[in-house]
Amino acid sequence: MLKIRLQGTTNELKWFRKILEKNSNFEILSISEPYPNKGTNKYFRVYVDVERIRH
Repeated sequence: MLKIRLQGTTNELKWFRKILEKNSNFEILSISEPYPNKGTNKYFRVYVDVERIRH
């Protein structure tokens, strides 16, 4: 299992989440809600757990 931290604007995070959900090489186990980064209202972070699917 991989634990991934994504960081960006809310629009960037939504865009990349769609890419992750369409990929059939791994399964998304969990995606956290966006957390605001300290010192900015523009950037957020999301934590994603993924598992590799073996074909």
